Amino acid sequence: MRWDRLFDDLEVQLVSEWEAERAALDTEAERLRLSQLSLRDRLSRLATAGAATAVFELSDGTVLRARVGGIGGDCVALAPEEGRSGVILVPLSGVVSVALPHRELVHTARPGEAPSLLSARLTFGYVLRDLVRRRVGVSVRLTVGRSLTGTIDRAGADHLDLALHDAGAARRTDAVTGYRVVPFAAISWVRVDGASAVL
Repeated sequence: MRWDRLFDDLEVQLVSEWEAERAALDTEAERLRLSQLSLRDRLSRLATAGAATAVFELSDGTVLRARVGGIGGDCVALAPEEGRSGVILVPLSGVVSVALPHRELVHTARPGEAPSLLSARLTFGYVLRDLVRRRVGVSVRLTVGRSLTGTIDRAGADHLDLALHDAGAARRTDAVTGYRVVPFAAISWVRVDGASAVL
């Protein structure tokens, strides 16, 4: 009878050790998964969460309450809650912080669907080149805190050419007041006038 209890105790101890080892492996696997999670992944999950609103602090000091309208390879399209209509296109490097309720914060860190390969190919430059094609008015906010309004004439690999004119005005030769070449690295965000989606 003593031997039976001894074997039962050993079996319980062995099962307990196996469960502890499995829990440690699960914890390590979760740490590894989280170490590979990018900001793009988390914002993508926030976009699929529906109407979740977050507070975005951007590199020029702008603080914006918005929903994630779409995600590209290196940029995010935000739909502001208040203010003017339009979409704000932000390079991921222009996002300083994102404030979320705890529930959404945890949701964005959970495993989810991988973002589509198509959205990964929609880079900041690609979206800007689409705006060139559509000839829509934009407001370009620089990381130094100034804004430039006009129409993007060209978008290269790492910069854009902006024809300056008043916001809301059509890009006509007589309305253009100047031109600027703006490196992408100097852009905090781009507001696209009247657009409901860019990504």
